[in-house]
Amino acid sequence: MSLKPPPAAFDAQADIVIVGAGAAGLIAALAAREAGAEVVLVERDPTPRGSTALSAGLIPAAGTRFQAARGIVDDAEAFARDINAKSHGEADPALVRLVAREAAPTVEWLADRYGLPFSVVDDFDYPGHGARRMHGLPTRSGAELMDRLHEAVERAGATLVGGALAVALYVDPDGRGRGVEIERPDGARERIGARALVLACNGYGGNPDLVARYIPEMRRALYFGHPGNRGDALHWGEALDARLAHLSAYQGHGSVAHPHGMLITWATITEGGFQVNAEGKRFCDESRGYSEQARDVIAQSGGLAWTIFDERIAAVARQFEDFRQAEAAGAIIEAADVGELAQRLKLPGAALAATCNEVASYKRGEGHDGFGRRFAGAPALSAPFKGVKVTGALFHTQGGLVVDSKARVVLRDGGVAKTLFAAGGAAVGVSGSTASGYLSGNGLLTASVLGRIAGESAAGGRR
Repeated sequence: MSLKPPPAAFDAQADIVIVGAGAAGLIAALAAREAGAEVVLVERDPTPRGSTALSAGLIPAAGTRFQAARGIVDDAEAFARDINAKSHGEADPALVRLVAREAAPTVEWLADRYGLPFSVVDDFDYPGHGARRMHGLPTRSGAELMDRLHEAVERAGATLVGGALAVALYVDPDGRGRGVEIERPDGARERIGARALVLACNGYGGNPDLVARYIPEMRRALYFGHPGNRGDALHWGEALDARLAHLSAYQGHGSVAHPHGMLITWATITEGGFQVNAEGKRFCDESRGYSEQARDVIAQSGGLAWTIFDERIAAVARQFEDFRQAEAAGAIIEAADVGELAQRLKLPGAALAATCNEVASYKRGEGHDGFGRRFAGAPALSAPFKGVKVTGALFHTQGGLVVDSKARVVLRDGGVAKTLFAAGGAAVGVSGSTASGYLSGNGLLTASVLGRIAGESAAGGRR
């Protein structure tokens, strides 16, 4: 990946070129087309998928009509406070205010303008959120979100160039983006000129060397993101002398079914389930959040843990397509009693029974959990019992290029690259510098909001 001075002539021309057709890139294309710009999206895959397709596809937003319809009282200020609390105050306050304020209008814009049928997950709470504000599509699947965005982009008339890797950016000496050079699978290259560029090519989770450098605790973790997330925007930003921030931040997940490789919703924990290690014992406060849980799971013997829950919790979890697929694949084990469950999960029966009894006592308000989790008031687990073997995984990185309120890339000298924009995983998120700073949905929050802002700004429509 390199920067090059603009050539004397390009092979093709557009108003805006967007590098990456994940959620951020597709939303940027919709916003830019709405502003009247001619848009070309460059995507290394034949069909847009990205890390979003591997997620539950949930966008957190505060103060939407979807919340109001369910009697949920929420606003952007409360959302911003939750982001700041989870990130330990490390996230850029201006960026936090921006995404918290613009999330609701963005979700409603996607619903009203492009027909995305959002609804609120209103039957369980996500860690760190003071209100139920996660908005998703009917299957609660990122694959559905990507499919609907892709369809909307095609209807809007943007040009998607699939199977094309952006290998170079053409940039003026003053940092203005002027175009890209792409490479086809057969080695053929093409130069596409533009008056503005949007980097929406995610982070560096698929680059083992960069993972080892910036987040060494995850260097041996399962990578559950898109393999194309190689840090292209990071490399270009370094060459451009752009400002970078929080490169050690990432979203992990402590509940990926092993060896099936399927995401198990954290509702299995928040609704009253818990995790044990190979000894049948709990090892931390699972309620803190699924991102930081990844490291704790990986630290257990074999990098494995078992999530223990029941049919009541499974009924909540079935709203997610991933969970239904995990059940169909046989990843979810069911048993009539704890002894049978331990036998089927190959866990020590006495130890698992003791752990289950201990958790049950906490739920009755008897004693205090040594790890600090508050169980009181949660329903006791009851037959049939459920269990699933899981591992911890790295989903995507949260550090990246610093951007301003128009999603323009900020340079180290304090200036901005006036026609170079960044969104999604290419831009720094609002999670601070650690995995524990990740608030559920932060990835799609910045992908959707900064994607829309970048598209509007690149088209000249945002003041």
